[in-house]
Parts: sequence; C-alpha cells; structure tokens
Amino acid sequence: MSENVITPEGAETVVAEAIVAEAVAARTYAIAADVNVRSGPGTSYSKVGRLSAGTRVTIQCQKPGETVTGPTGTSKLWDRIGSGRYVSDTYVRTGSNGYVAPRC
Repeated sequence: MSENVITPEGAETVVAEAIVAEAVAARTYAIAADVNVRSGPGTSYSKVGRLSAGTRVTIQCQKPGETVTGPTGTSKLWDRIGSGRYVSDTYVRTGSNGYVAPRC
C-alpha cells in the first residue's frame, strides 16, 4: 500500500532551484593552453602547479588581479580553482569576458 505525502506549496520549486544551483556550481571549464597555477591572482604569486591544455576545472569564485594577456584575450580576472589555487581567466574557456562565478 502506498502512502500519500503532502508537501508544502512551493516545495517542489525550492528543491528544483537547489538542484539547478548545484549544477551551476559544479560546471567545469576547459583550460585553453598550458598554464601555471598561482597561489594568488597574479604572476608575482608563487607557482603551486601547472595545468595542461584541455584539463577541466571548476571555478569556485573570481577576483580582479594582475592584467594578463592569454589565449582568450586580455583580462584582470583570476579564477580560484581551489584553496590557494588561481589561474588567469584568459587561460580558461568560459565563453564570457566577465564573471561566470561569484566574486571571491
């Protein structure tokens, strides 16, 4: 025997919005060319890694920093891809010249 569950009005919308938010947060972007990963938003920060072209990254947040010219143009935006891990947005194929993630 099945049980009928009564949910508050609008509960389905809240759940759907949460699922969409999670999917957007989990979106990944391809690295356009080999790039150094830095500890902060600029080339003067220490190198903490390297990513190869085609690697996919999740952008946690973005912040302005040193202006860099890369394969997708010139920008001062830097993408945080992990704690203490930044790459210039000009090396990430986001499809946008602006913010695609929350500001750090």
